[in-house]
Amino acid sequence: MRVRIEIRGMTCTSCEGHIQSILKNLGAQNIDASYLKNNVEFQLPSTIDIEIAHKAIHDANYEISHTEIIQNKEITDKKSTEDYDLFIIGSGGAAFSAAIKAIEYGAKVAMVERGIIGGTCVNVGCVPSKTLLRAGEINNLAKQNPFNGLNTSAGIVNLEALVEQKNELVMQLRSEKYVNLIDEYGFKMFKGEAKFIDENTVEVNSEKITSKYFLIATGASPSIPYIPGLKEVDYLTSTSLLELKQLPKSLIVIGSGYIGMELGQLFHNLGTEVTLIQRSERVLKNYDLEISEAVEKALTEQGINVIKGVTYESIDQDGDTKKVRVTVNGQEKVIEAEQLLIATGRKPNTNYLQLSEANVKVGSRGEVLIDEYARTSNTKIYAAGDVTMAPQFVYVAAYQGGIVADNAIGGLNRKLNLESVPGVTFTNPSIATVGLTEEQAKQNGFDVKTSVLPLDAVPRALVNRETTGVFKLVADAKTLKVLGVHIVAENAGEVIYAATLAVKFGLTIDDLRESLAPYLTMAEGLKLAALTFDKDVSKLSCCAG
Repeated sequence: MRVRIEIRGMTCTSCEGHIQSILKNLGAQNIDASYLKNNVEFQLPSTIDIEIAHKAIHDANYEISHTEIIQNKEITDKKSTEDYDLFIIGSGGAAFSAAIKAIEYGAKVAMVERGIIGGTCVNVGCVPSKTLLRAGEINNLAKQNPFNGLNTSAGIVNLEALVEQKNELVMQLRSEKYVNLIDEYGFKMFKGEAKFIDENTVEVNSEKITSKYFLIATGASPSIPYIPGLKEVDYLTSTSLLELKQLPKSLIVIGSGYIGMELGQLFHNLGTEVTLIQRSERVLKNYDLEISEAVEKALTEQGINVIKGVTYESIDQDGDTKKVRVTVNGQEKVIEAEQLLIATGRKPNTNYLQLSEANVKVGSRGEVLIDEYARTSNTKIYAAGDVTMAPQFVYVAAYQGGIVADNAIGGLNRKLNLESVPGVTFTNPSIATVGLTEEQAKQNGFDVKTSVLPLDAVPRALVNRETTGVFKLVADAKTLKVLGVHIVAENAGEVIYAATLAVKFGLTIDDLRESLAPYLTMAEGLKLAALTFDKDVSKLSCCAG
């Protein structure tokens, strides 16, 4: 394979000769070192691990800043008996990330999609829901705002027009970010359903296709729980809800995870009476208690009805009215609404793949099991994205897809690292989190120290007149290293990236204290929360942080 390594420390032609000599002794060929470009390119035999080259360069007191495989010799020079080097099942974020990188390695790539190209995010997930969420926020602010002297009002919501505009955006991004890239990168796209017929072959539309490597990137779809009577009721999922043309007067949401919360608040902001129902005794049960309490307070203050700790007895329908019978605190209760949304999680799309024919193991929920290199139990087959039940974010899927291309096609042995994955729920206030919760940190053996800063201590929230929320920092009490950051606030999703860098690179509470934070930004809450470890920030001047 052809490798390019960026090197710091080469200052002259003698350094170039030194690097060339080092690599030549390892068996590298066609070596081109340049101190002006600060890099070296060379052909590395497949029998030599790239880490050996890294070590040799490092031992010669040069610093490696980046390594890139620019050509895989085995793929470009060796004729293969298989139809493709990489065959990808699915066409979402993981699939396209893997395809683009594999093409850059020189691989022959094909992809198959049984539905709409682009996967969940652009078609029925992030893009459509977030643009409508923004519309809901604007409508809600027009109906009521926290400032004296402003007279704003909202008219009747034309949901059909909103959905049509949403669909136009989806079509635009699907074309620009997915469909148009097929010809741009030159890989083959099949339309149809793929199923494995053995460890090396899939069948698509009765055509048998072989490949050196496969990637399963089929995503996930709404999971429907068993509740007596549900099958006989006209219910909605996160997909069908976003296609409604008329605004319902009332909506019951079964499930109050991030999908249920976002879509429930969306329709509340558009003018629908919304009730969230859940089995758990508290919302967001896997989050820290302070986060759960802040979110529930915000939802109830806005007028959303939250019912917790329910046992579902049955669901039926009387005309257009859906009736959900539950038991709460030992008492039976009937909740009625015009529409019913089921938002109880997602399940991997694996049923039709015939994975057993390829000796690919799945978990209890049907998820494809992978190792730290994204390989399945069949080392020729990889998996990435929601089908593995990794964190359900498109950026995680794309990251995993890139790892697959590096390992399967580039010959690298890159390990997946999902220790500092940020997550955002786009409610208002939004919820953002990265790293360990307090409970998780204790379970991992840390002596934990925490800081909890109410949002009314953050100047940005005060001037916005929206003070329901919280900042929470979780740190190692011995080293003060930041282990986790959890936020409920407007623009929490924008703030969490800085927190992600703090967690990923092992910054400490002192590092946050000593960094300048711009006044009257929500990000200042990070620094104020750090100061709260040993100070009462209410006793500081307005910008003393």
